[in-house]
Amino acid sequence: MRIVLIGASGFYGRHLLKALTSDQHQCLVLTRAAVRRGCVSLLPGAELIQADVYDHDALVRHFSGADAVVSMAGILNESGGGNTFQKVHVELVGGIVEACREAGVTRLLHVSALNAGKGKSQYLKSKGEAEAILRAAEDLNVSIFRPSVIFGPGDNFFNMFAAMLKLMPFMPLACPNARLQPVYAGDVAAAMAASLEDPMTFGKSFELGGPKVFTLKELVQWTARTLGKHRLIIGLPKPASAAMATAMGMVPGKPLSRDNYLSLQTDNVSSSNGFEYFHIDPLGIELVVPYYLTGSSKQRRLQTFRRHHRN
Repeated sequence: MRIVLIGASGFYGRHLLKALTSDQHQCLVLTRAAVRRGCVSLLPGAELIQADVYDHDALVRHFSGADAVVSMAGILNESGGGNTFQKVHVELVGGIVEACREAGVTRLLHVSALNAGKGKSQYLKSKGEAEAILRAAEDLNVSIFRPSVIFGPGDNFFNMFAAMLKLMPFMPLACPNARLQPVYAGDVAAAMAASLEDPMTFGKSFELGGPKVFTLKELVQWTARTLGKHRLIIGLPKPASAAMATAMGMVPGKPLSRDNYLSLQTDNVSSSNGFEYFHIDPLGIELVVPYYLTGSSKQRRLQTFRRHHRN
């Protein structure tokens, strides 16, 4: 199949592209900054094209002749550069739906989030609005995927906490009791790839979560143990968590924002795991994360061999 992807030049996109190109699909990745995303085009079967994804005519032109479109653009925080939840999560999805119709593409996959439309955060509200647009597009064969927090090599979750734990002797933690069900990027990608040509997935939504539920504090403590770091993790009560989120939202990169705080008030846990339909047993964090946070013993032996061989 010829597949056009929007929002695939980031962390999860690389995992999805690997799954799709492994299945011999031809993938066209649209991005507004091709110069910074050149690694995507290194995958056999993947092509990177610079395009304004908010330009209707550009979308129609690139969608023409495609067998499917994947919508996966998303932001965790708003920025002053015009990247707002409404623009990225709602306006863009509406534009993708209209461009699919005009280009004659009927198959559309969309990456949403667990609890889309629930809670008080603008992130979740805008994700819910996007899903409403997609469900209303009854003339298209839409499948929606709602993962919990996605982990894997290059993620912004475990890698962020690992970096902080390496620098801080103790860590004050906002929303320590928030419940999460981390899901491996490769498993989410496998489910999406399997759905492409399966008519039983048309018009369906799939919640995707890992095999275990953790509190945020448990995940940070586990990360510290995995790194071999003895760190005191201090869970903050709600008022202090809200204040910390407000303060950190003003830090460059926004490691935590007020909207993130509001998102964490709603448990990020699957009520019905969609992996069962695809016969996928999702991998737990203990089987994946240590390999990219610390490197496996096999990897270390390989690196030692390479150094010795070069000498």
